Amino acid sequence: MSGSKKKRITKADRLKQLQEEEEKRQKEEEEARVKYEKEEMERLEIQRTEKEKLQKLEAKDLERRNEELEELYLLEACFPEAEKLKRDSRLLSQWKHYTQCDGSPDPSISQEINTFISLWKEEANETFEAVTAKSKLVLNLIEKLKLILLETPSYDLQEKNIIQYQGSILELQELLHLKFNIATEILLRQASTLADLDSGNMEKVIRDENVTLYVWANLKKNPRYRSIRFSETQIGFEIPRILATSDIALRLLHTHYDHVTPLGPVPTAPQEHTSTVTYFGKDEVKSVEAAVSKDLQEEYNEQENESNAVHEEETKVDEQGGIEGQTSSVQEEPEATKYELEMKLLSETVSAAQLLLLENAPEKPYFSEENEVDLCQFTALGGVHHLDILELPPQCKPRKGWMIVEILKEGLQKYTYPPETAEDFETENAFPPIEVMLEVHENVIFFENPVVARWDAEGKHWKTDGISNVSYKSEDRLITFSLETLGPVTLIQDAHVNMPYQSWELRPLDVNKVLLTVTTVFTEIQIQIKENLCMLASIKLNDKKHSSILEEKWMTPVSFIIALKEAGLNIFPTGHSHFYVVINYKLPLVEVKAYRQMALLSSAFAFGWSKWNTVCDSKKVVFQVREHLPKEEPIQNPNWTLLMFSGDRAQSLKINESSDAFSEALKEETEFHSTLYHMVKDFASKEAMKKVRCSNCQFVDSVCHMLLSTRLLSYS
Repeated sequence: MSGSKKKRITKADRLKQLQEEEEKRQKEEEEARVKYEKEEMERLEIQRTEKEKLQKLEAKDLERRNEELEELYLLEACFPEAEKLKRDSRLLSQWKHYTQCDGSPDPSISQEINTFISLWKEEANETFEAVTAKSKLVLNLIEKLKLILLETPSYDLQEKNIIQYQGSILELQELLHLKFNIATEILLRQASTLADLDSGNMEKVIRDENVTLYVWANLKKNPRYRSIRFSETQIGFEIPRILATSDIALRLLHTHYDHVTPLGPVPTAPQEHTSTVTYFGKDEVKSVEAAVSKDLQEEYNEQENESNAVHEEETKVDEQGGIEGQTSSVQEEPEATKYELEMKLLSETVSAAQLLLLENAPEKPYFSEENEVDLCQFTALGGVHHLDILELPPQCKPRKGWMIVEILKEGLQKYTYPPETAEDFETENAFPPIEVMLEVHENVIFFENPVVARWDAEGKHWKTDGISNVSYKSEDRLITFSLETLGPVTLIQDAHVNMPYQSWELRPLDVNKVLLTVTTVFTEIQIQIKENLCMLASIKLNDKKHSSILEEKWMTPVSFIIALKEAGLNIFPTGHSHFYVVINYKLPLVEVKAYRQMALLSSAFAFGWSKWNTVCDSKKVVFQVREHLPKEEPIQNPNWTLLMFSGDRAQSLKINESSDAFSEALKEETEFHSTLYHMVKDFASKEAMKKVRCSNCQFVDSVCHMLLSTRLLSYS
């Protein structure tokens, strides 16, 4: 019985067991403490070593900072040099126009453009075809004036010039529309002679590259003829009975341009920058003219007197060699100093103008009226459709071999619908809305269903009220809607439909030639840049290639940006865009410095989007870079280096695009540098750096302009 019982644990045994457990616990704690202290010491030692290493690298960076910035300053001399070339080009174009004597006015000279306008006003009885032909010149003059305002740097534009150019643009626009109205009246006077044999009514379609006219005259006044379709199109109207029985004409004048939307403000430079640069006006043009004339005049004399000149030079060298040597060195020095000062001032003003491009507006535009279109958020595309109900003018009548017509003094009159007073009409629905069918312009891309807007002549803005039953067939590019009253209408789209971008890449193609690819939710746009020109290389919609009339057309950066915007491919933020797009804000100065240096390196290095750019703060930008010589074969998985740049310091990051978390840790065996140029120089080949140093100044300037215009680092 007692053997089967368990052995009882005594109090002493229990105390001994507890003591052993306590000793074991204390030993484990001591081991853990020693281990922790050792690890902490090792960590602190690594930290201290890293800190010392960073301090040494920072000291080294500071030590060579001035040297690196001086070298960068010399490389960035390409920007004022490019600006000087653009200025010379503007002056030369004025001189070429002067020498051509083709009869067209110089739109920048007020006397010439005013004379042109006055003479055209005096021309009477022009047919629609004649006005259409003349409109090509008028539109060209308007485009030239707009380009002068956009391409001329803000510090070279005086307020009086801006007022003059904008005034000339408005006068030309108004006169052109007036001429189209007069031509329409002349056409409608002949409606009875142009009547269709089947319907008895007159229908006419006149097409041109810039304008299309659709006009219908109601000669028979048949109450059952209420559905109007212009031949070989789906364009037309559904009119109410009251109009079908009235002496009216319906006109749809589709101008492929927009002369209705008010002109936008022209950016002006701050006062402190405008004072540093000389204005170039007629006096300078005259001096260029005089210089060119003098060169042409002297050319013959130089050839004729060449032998005598050589002989005289030889004798002068013998007699005055010493004196000339002394005076030339004295004269050359101030000339060189003057040029350096001019380029320094120009460099400062160019930098200030570039910074101005990235300036965000402090306040969102305020609109007092409901349904008013915010033109900072939306953009009008495909031109303007001028929809009018016109009173049918007196018709031409044949009399004894003559055509007699009554000409009304007041000219072409609009038919008021609905009438201002409707007392004679009993029913409320006597004046129903007019149904309109329009074809969307084939050269415009709508990524979402277009919104119809009508022009409010009183308020001078676009509005979306008074429009109902909107239906859009994207396959047929046909939009149908009902209007309470006819007037100018346009189709609008969100200007920021392609923002923010999903990714981007800038890659060299050839000597002084790069490819910029911007990928958005809806599209992939590829832009080629060479020298001072840009071209749309390709567009993809839903991963399928889309053809555009802009492809293979080289244009200056400003003209190219305008053309892309007008085609609905807007990837160019404005100062107000940050109110409508969730952006990754970066300090403008950091952005400008990054874009300038990326442009400098673009002939030999590829740059790409990085997801870490959204994680780092607003004082830094992060992007990928790798050496890419144009002759290289495309690499499937290229080895990108991740760079972080603060405007004053560039560093290579330890992390890559596949890392789990963001870290500013410096990559092993790399250093800090004050510029991107010197940062990439550490891992670049000699051939790549040679290409960078030999880049064309206009090419670098164009790449920089495109980067500044797209703002890839803030809007991706």
